[in-house]
Amino acid sequence: MLALSEELARVDALLDDERFFAPFREKFSTHLGRPTVPVATYLRMMYLKRRYNLGYESLVKEVKDSFSWRRFCQLALNDPVPDASTLIKLTHKYGEATVQALNDALVLKLKEAKVIKGRKLRMDTMVTEANIHYPTDTGLLADGVRVVTRTVSKLRKAGAGIGKGFVNQTRKVKRICLGVSKLFRGRDDKSRAGLAQAQEQLIKIAKRVIAGGRSVKRQVEVLKEKPSWVGRLGDQLEGWLEVSEKIVEQAEQVVRGRVRIPRRVVSIFDTGARPIRRGKARTDTEFGRKILIGETDHGIITTHKVLEENPADARLLIPAVRGHRRLFRQRLKAVAADRGFYSKANEARLKESGVKQVSIPVRGKASRERRLEQKRSWFKRLQRFRAGSEGRISLLKRVFGLDRSLMRGSHGTEIWVGQGIFAHNLWQAARIM
Repeated sequence: MLALSEELARVDALLDDERFFAPFREKFSTHLGRPTVPVATYLRMMYLKRRYNLGYESLVKEVKDSFSWRRFCQLALNDPVPDASTLIKLTHKYGEATVQALNDALVLKLKEAKVIKGRKLRMDTMVTEANIHYPTDTGLLADGVRVVTRTVSKLRKAGAGIGKGFVNQTRKVKRICLGVSKLFRGRDDKSRAGLAQAQEQLIKIAKRVIAGGRSVKRQVEVLKEKPSWVGRLGDQLEGWLEVSEKIVEQAEQVVRGRVRIPRRVVSIFDTGARPIRRGKARTDTEFGRKILIGETDHGIITTHKVLEENPADARLLIPAVRGHRRLFRQRLKAVAADRGFYSKANEARLKESGVKQVSIPVRGKASRERRLEQKRSWFKRLQRFRAGSEGRISLLKRVFGLDRSLMRGSHGTEIWVGQGIFAHNLWQAARIM
């Protein structure tokens, strides 16, 4: 009952290395304040969380109830288990740079142990969805009204006449949204006319709420002495108002008939999330961020990057190779990717940098010489190696939580993706060592 499973014993041995404490010591070493959670305990609890897709509260409960998990996390039977809120704060405090340093330290450890050689690299892209509902113009307008009203309600507790004159419009918005949901049951011209009318009503209500929110913001600013929480709520209100104004503007463009809107806001809670439609048949639009994954032999991910917008894959090839070489220097001998990464310039740059075998199928109609090259045994072998990246992405999404980021914003997504990849590399290293 106290013995660790084979997997946890190997992961424990991997993490029992001084190099994994260096990123924390360099940035957060201090003799001031209260003692925090030991780094060794935090790292092991984060591995359990991502390995078994647990929430913070579920993780704390499971560690409390399991003798073997307590031993793995280096907690004695009478030691208190870190609280869920403490783990959340530490995750945000350490940030994405620390997670990146941990991934680099693990890859270098495997390289020094000669577990991986890093001579081959395959790459692909995936989408990690943001934790948002499906965006519609009516839904976004309703979200804007709701969060502005909620923030004003909190500010009213400060007294001093704050919020006077602000009218709560949430019940009216709910009735309109309920009517829209009923309209969607029909697909005729009458339902489309009713939808347009509902959008116009919501735009007018949102404008009134934004104007009321601006008035409340001015009331907060003129207060001479105010608690710190009132100032924070005032700044939060300003952010909600700015996003709501953008949503109203794009909703008005849709009503006027303009459907294609650059930099469209798809969520009031995660304004950096983008609609991404990958170039594959029968794929739905995903709302989140594009992720570049670079993987070497034995399935160890050596480089990854959370991307803004939806850049073409051909623009990502050289940065991925550069990220891999940051750890492996000049050992790279072969690169494999799908045809989306192909360009003559990319192929020429890789060969000039010493990559002997570049297995990337040409886009469009290939010349006779190119077809003969793509039929060579080394090219086909590397393409079979490349196909494994599809399975790796599926594993990352199903097991390690990279299908949807439960942390908001680009900063949160970078932490979420980095932690998932670190847990994956630990799990994979425990299997192959």
